Amino acid sequence: MFQQAKNIDTAFKHIKWFSIGLVIVSALICMYALYTNHKIVIESEQRVIILANGKALEAYAADRKDNIPVEARDHIHMFHHYFFTLDPDEKVIKNNISKALYLADGTAKKQYDNLKESGYYINIVSGNISQQIEIDSIEVNINSYPFYFKCIAREKLIRTTSILTRSLVTEGLLRNVSRSDNNPHGFLIEKWMILENKDLKTEIR
Repeated sequence: MFQQAKNIDTAFKHIKWFSIGLVIVSALICMYALYTNHKIVIESEQRVIILANGKALEAYAADRKDNIPVEARDHIHMFHHYFFTLDPDEKVIKNNISKALYLADGTAKKQYDNLKESGYYINIVSGNISQQIEIDSIEVNINSYPFYFKCIAREKLIRTTSILTRSLVTEGLLRNVSRSDNNPHGFLIEKWMILENKDLKTEIR
């Protein structure tokens, strides 16, 4: 009789430990399933499907810090494009300069005012001159904030009889600001300076 009670007690202990082990394993499986599900949800939220020309394209979201160099260079490129792309039309000049000034602080406005006072834009219109810019390189240092940049480019002044090519080197700092329709990258150019702007060659048309 005592042996039978001892066997029942041993069996009860085995069942008890088996049940505890089963509960622990079940809990671990549930935690793993929740973790995997959460990971899948996060990955799906970072994935965006874009429909373009009847084709589904997959896009992925990324932290801004991963894209800072790319966005910074494009911001600088856009600013220089709008500031230095001019046609012999006052409305075009005003529209481009207005877009450029949204991307920079008062130092760009000061450069614009100096050029305007010197009659630069009047000469563009009266001389039927088109000005284009070609960016050669943009260096951005993201190791310190605000981010320092240097832009090396060439300007082409296209006249009726000739094309004048000029070198252009500028520098400045980039500061983070809120994104907007007028400033999609969320940067502001500060302390912008033209370091070099000299004639390189003239081609007869």
